[in-house]
Amino acid sequence: VAETDAPRVDRVSIPLHELSAMPKVSQRLLDDAAFDLEGWLAARIAERFNRAEANAFLNGDGVDKPKGLLTYAHFPYKTATEMQIGRVNTGVSTGLGSDPAGLLVELTYALAAPYRANASFVMNSRIAMELRKLRDTEGRFIWADSLAAGQPSRLLGYPVIICEDMHDAGTSKIGIAFGDFAAAYTIAERPELRVLRDPFSAKPHVLFYATKRVGGGLTDPRAVKFLVFG
Repeated sequence: VAETDAPRVDRVSIPLHELSAMPKVSQRLLDDAAFDLEGWLAARIAERFNRAEANAFLNGDGVDKPKGLLTYAHFPYKTATEMQIGRVNTGVSTGLGSDPAGLLVELTYALAAPYRANASFVMNSRIAMELRKLRDTEGRFIWADSLAAGQPSRLLGYPVIICEDMHDAGTSKIGIAFGDFAAAYTIAERPELRVLRDPFSAKPHVLFYATKRVGGGLTDPRAVKFLVFG
């Protein structure tokens, strides 16, 4: 079979950045606590790290943290080349315009068909609240609440993920992202959260040195589209 084009492989480098924390606890408190204080402290560190990671994966500037998905250059999808992130611009700064339901349909079909099978919406709670009010021309809500525990709500048939680190409605703000995010953005972690116990350096306190190396980067721009408020 004749090849129609020369094959090409590109290398994508995802730098890793370190998260660290070093809380200290007195040995007496560790001895007298009526519960697993070390386990509780490790859980709180992991929670703070997870919050920092979630924000960086969307809004990070790439300096000592991953470059966030929303910080990559984006262009009007109707004029962009295939390897650029597209956007659908509402043209308004205070809301979703006169035909928000139609705008969301346009957003979904701006994404290529191979990516729509695993696609989902990502937005914050304030924008989700506005979308829950939308109805189609026959008065039916376009938002469908989950019918099973642990399952996300759906918008136009696609899952909705609520992430408070997404932008609010505002001029040139990315209010809604739609796409196959597993294909669009790659997260690298080396290794998992590590906590080292140091009872010697700050006696009579015990230091808990927690570290985690994590990185993230855009790997397939075709797999995501943005709704950008004008």
